[in-house]
Amino acid sequence: MTDDPFVVHRRLLFTVAYEMLGSAADAEDVLQESWLRWADVDRTKVADPRAYLVRTVTRQSLNRLRTLARSREEYVGEWLPEPLLTSPDVAEDVELAESVSMAVLTVLETLGPTERAVFVLREVFDLPYGEIAEATGKSPAAVRQIAHRARSHVAARRPRVPVSAAEQRAVVERFLTALRTGRVQELMAVMAPDVVLVADGGGVVRAARAPLHGADPVAKLLARAHLAVADLVTRTVWLNGAPAGLVEVDGEPTAVSLVVDGGRITRIYVVRNPGKLTRLHAPVDLAR
Repeated sequence: MTDDPFVVHRRLLFTVAYEMLGSAADAEDVLQESWLRWADVDRTKVADPRAYLVRTVTRQSLNRLRTLARSREEYVGEWLPEPLLTSPDVAEDVELAESVSMAVLTVLETLGPTERAVFVLREVFDLPYGEIAEATGKSPAAVRQIAHRARSHVAARRPRVPVSAAEQRAVVERFLTALRTGRVQELMAVMAPDVVLVADGGGVVRAARAPLHGADPVAKLLARAHLAVADLVTRTVWLNGAPAGLVEVDGEPTAVSLVVDGGRITRIYVVRNPGKLTRLHAPVDLAR
């Protein structure tokens, strides 16, 4: 076992970077850049290695967010976060599981870089305002104001009624069963009337390029897709801290995350971009 603080806190640092970026690949790049900076630091002058490393990762994530802004604006179709295969243990930390959910990560995409950093560090990791100020280059007073705005913004858009893992899993399994049949009525029965489907194909594979609203059009789209597929295999997995679906369409994976309210699906996130589906073979460790 190593006692290097970077190794000790690596899971935490990855989680900070992933929540700020919505991309595991970019989070890994940020950790690599942060490690190189850590390697050159005089450790005898670092009073609190954990806080120092979180600040370093936050600054590198902010730099990466600003660099990525143009490419995400030019992204073909809807941009969704990269789904992560997680263990059921993540769900035991309810706040962590919610913060890495596809629904919340998608809301965080609507925040500016600094707002996102402040929200993640304060609301998810409960860092003191002074520490966040050092990480973001803002005054503590400014951080308090940013935190209030970001909290209100996210609260207005995040799912209002959290459900248990058991209820989530039951709805996921009902949805996957209906998906395998391809029957419109069975699909509609598991959806709320105002369900929204958001798909991410990245311009690489076929996917709806704009959100689709309403149970009838969503069910018909899924039923048509079923008819066009020669081989469809589904299974329930844990993605981003919650039960979700992994669908193999003619041998190619598709990640399906659901938002559930009152036993029905209110939102469907479909990630088909192959570049975002490379981490579905082994669970990723997350930590606060």
